[in-house]
Amino acid sequence: MLKKKETGLEEYSFGDERGDLFYILVNKKISPDGIDIKKLSAADPRNFDAVLTEMGCILMLNGIEVDELVRRGELDKNNLHQTMFELAEREGLL
Repeated sequence: MLKKKETGLEEYSFGDERGDLFYILVNKKISPDGIDIKKLSAADPRNFDAVLTEMGCILMLNGIEVDELVRRGELDKNNLHQTMFELAEREGLL
């Protein structure tokens, strides 16, 4: 099973709203340098999820989803990498 140290948490913003902010838990064994935004932006929108998966995306949440999971106590905003890793583990994504 993947260990937390083999993952990274990346944050990307594509606008000014909370829904435009994305948090991506990445498998560093697949993408040691993280998500390749240039490759992702060139991807066919119909294959967006497949391209993210190829780049090692384990879990992607937008800012609104993170806020809701924090409100429910499922994520800790001060320890987001750890708690997103634990969420992915609970959900069977690892």
